[in-house]
Amino acid sequence: MEEKQALSCLSALAHETRLAVFRLLVQQGPSGMPAGEIALRLSVPSPTLSFHLKELERAGLIQATRQHRQIIYATDYPGMRALIDFIMRDCCQGHPDLCGGLGAPACDAAAKCAKEDAYD
Repeated sequence: MEEKQALSCLSALAHETRLAVFRLLVQQGPSGMPAGEIALRLSVPSPTLSFHLKELERAGLIQATRQHRQIIYATDYPGMRALIDFIMRDCCQGHPDLCGGLGAPACDAAAKCAKEDAYD
């Protein structure tokens, strides 16, 4: 993930409603949830929710799929992982044990990328 994309993701999450939507969808899992149910659970009017869903989708944090007459929204787990990896990339100065396990996958990925870059 490039810095510009990370800023887009973080900007999308820097709003109370969008953060609540994202957290709800993360809790829901890969099956996602219809927009109407999200609106009911969060007490958000449909037009307002639609705007926020589009922002999260544009940032690459959620994805929409049509199932018959409904649009189901779900977390884009690779997008979420890419953001976490970007944030944690330089964590711990190569010592993932200092991050309590949080940075371990990101540190491993960063180390792999660094090795690949060294051979380019």
